[in-house]
Amino acid sequence: MTATYTWDVFSSLDGFGSYDENGDWGGYWGKHGPEFLDRRVEVLAEEQRMVLGGNAFRLFVRLLSPSAPEPVDDPVNTRMRNLPTTVVSNKLEGPLDWPDATVEGGDAADVVRRLKQESDVPLRSHGSLSLNRALMAAGLVDRVQLTVFPVLTGETGAAPLFRGAADFDLELLESRTLDGGTLELTYRPTLH
Repeated sequence: MTATYTWDVFSSLDGFGSYDENGDWGGYWGKHGPEFLDRRVEVLAEEQRMVLGGNAFRLFVRLLSPSAPEPVDDPVNTRMRNLPTTVVSNKLEGPLDWPDATVEGGDAADVVRRLKQESDVPLRSHGSLSLNRALMAAGLVDRVQLTVFPVLTGETGAAPLFRGAADFDLELLESRTLDGGTLELTYRPTLH
């Protein structure tokens, strides 16, 4: 059986995955509430394997690892940090400052194709924009779980989620509104 691969990504309404150094929004653009946090705990509670690209992994280590200067220690990030994680990178080497992470080099599509065949649990990637755009083009992303925060970051927006991506048709599988303004949209992508 093939494991399901979900690309889990956060966005501003105008399609940015983060903001530049001039932005003063704070985590989750300052728009997270109890429903959002409960939902994140729920999403991460099931057994699964995280798949991260090298850039996203380095950012997570800088912010979330136990040895970070001020590690983020909340139930959401603690759970994510403690999931088994495969880092797809041709530049990183171990040992890694992450409880259960391994590095896999080589072609990302080949690595994820093999993981999908071998894994007994679903695969989830958070962020990792260039990795997941390539995996979508290769037909390996089964679900895109897009959480849209009610903000526009026209001046400070950085990391456009889909810049350089192929064209896709999206079938809406699930939607929910959290805390009265944040949208969680789950799609099945099909190359157009």
